[in-house]
Amino acid sequence: MAIYAIGDIQGCFDELRALLEKIQFDPVSDQLWFVGDLVNRGPKSLQTLRYISSLGSSAISVLGNHDLHLLALASGNKRFKDNSDDLNQVLKAPDRDELIYWLRHRPLMHRDMQLGFTMIHAGLPPQWDLDTAHACAEEVEAVLRGEDYLSFFDQMYGNKPNRWDPALEGMDRLRFITNCFTRLRFVTRKGKLKLKLKGSPLGQKKKYIPWFSHPLRKTRNERILFGHWSTLGYQVTQNTWALDTGCLWGGELTALRIDQEPPKPIQYQCAGQQDPAMFM
Repeated sequence: MAIYAIGDIQGCFDELRALLEKIQFDPVSDQLWFVGDLVNRGPKSLQTLRYISSLGSSAISVLGNHDLHLLALASGNKRFKDNSDDLNQVLKAPDRDELIYWLRHRPLMHRDMQLGFTMIHAGLPPQWDLDTAHACAEEVEAVLRGEDYLSFFDQMYGNKPNRWDPALEGMDRLRFITNCFTRLRFVTRKGKLKLKLKGSPLGQKKKYIPWFSHPLRKTRNERILFGHWSTLGYQVTQNTWALDTGCLWGGELTALRIDQEPPKPIQYQCAGQQDPAMFM
């Protein structure tokens, strides 16, 4: 049995299948962990969702910001309308409801005590230990899987509040949690989220640091897998593994074998489906 964690796919289904062939993935005996952003901007979001959902317990995927965006569109939210063909293929598919239901029931965080790895899509604020992070993830997951999930998507978008307070309530609390797990890259030295900042840590003002570099980060002794940040490339630092290696933009798609020590990356070179300059 082999267990691989795989970086952001974003609808690059052909590249995913090529990577799985390269690692000789066997769905009977192996398991895949996906760091989220299964869909959007690549050409085959529908095929990606169909394939990964068909793997059953052989695949574990956490939610990314692009996955949540698809769920918001499916719920009728038109605040950030998206006319991209790849997402419309999902929304118009005959099995749309089954796929949306499956995606809505994915977690924000996966933790394997035996392997000693935790998987998220984006980041964690410095104030959370892993137990707090897990409890917060379950709060949002309960809403996404419940009967009132439509109202969640009506209020999901936004950058406030930007600092953790255990006393946060209602949608402010849920939005903060969601933003950490699915959008976070940078924090300030005072522990505030800087959600509008993108790009490489190089050249940023000294007061803005990657979430994993905060000196008071309570999860610094935990092994964390994450995606979301393609400009980092494959990076291992401070007990974190960055796995979004920019397949969509012509980088690589990365699979990290995590059931062996040390974890070993295997990569497939991607042709590139989008020009990053179009999204600057």
